[in-house]
Amino acid sequence: MSPQEMPRRLDLRQRSTLAGEAAAAAAEVESALDVPSDPTSAAFFDVDNTVMQGASIFHLARGLHRRKFFTTREILGAAWKQTYFRVIGVEDPEHIADARNSALSFIAGHTVTELEEIGEEIFDEGMAHRIWPGTRALAQLHLDQGQRVWLVTAAPIEIANIIARRLGLTGAMGTVAEHVDGVYTGRLVGDLLHGSAKAEAIKALAAREGLDLARCSAYSDSANDLPMLSLVGDPCAINPDARLRAHARAQGWRIRDYRTGRKAARVGLVVGAVAGAASGAVAAGVALRGRRPGA
Repeated sequence: MSPQEMPRRLDLRQRSTLAGEAAAAAAEVESALDVPSDPTSAAFFDVDNTVMQGASIFHLARGLHRRKFFTTREILGAAWKQTYFRVIGVEDPEHIADARNSALSFIAGHTVTELEEIGEEIFDEGMAHRIWPGTRALAQLHLDQGQRVWLVTAAPIEIANIIARRLGLTGAMGTVAEHVDGVYTGRLVGDLLHGSAKAEAIKALAAREGLDLARCSAYSDSANDLPMLSLVGDPCAINPDARLRAHARAQGWRIRDYRTGRKAARVGLVVGAVAGAASGAVAAGVALRGRRPGA
């Protein structure tokens, strides 16, 4: 690593740690399992393409777009940036900086209560019917065994909590947007809950809840979540991308694929680029600015 790269790497690590700690601090514990019978064991589920078909934040974006939170031009411009570095395989530093600086800025000036109420509507409109039955069954199995189950996602914590509550899970950890007196500032606390930030969130939650990570499970579809999957004693690849599938096979991890037919695998490259682009497009830049009339 060059001297020039070192401050950037340290800054990224610090932002990831802050994002993880903020997500763990914001994690809600629902009343369903206040006193788990297996208190040191838990399961952690990624959301996009793991629990839910497609990107949850894309469905959030579509719902907010319908409600005039931002323009079509803004969503297309951000999606292009995400598609570029997903398909070309090069994460342009300028694009990443734009993603980090503009993520969730579209809710600036709106209230937490407003997003939560709209999020409930959007879940019913575009998310509920996209839950993978197989993954939901796995989560229920952990609950039935007396273990707690958390979602871990780059989606806003408010939306993550709605999904977890609707599925009867223990709680959720997601990207934390800064708000003052219940009004969003348009800035993040740390960074997106992505990659290594998810692992930091789980470590912080484990310390708080007294979990033994060697007895915990984690589920994801993406190689981006290898830090999270490698943290626990029982990792499982669900609907995995090619890189994660290869890694899981090499490590002897469980693999579950709930996509129907081989067509899903063939289309996966394109859908992953578009739907995945939509994921980053909103969480990382769809809402370049949530302009309202006169703004």
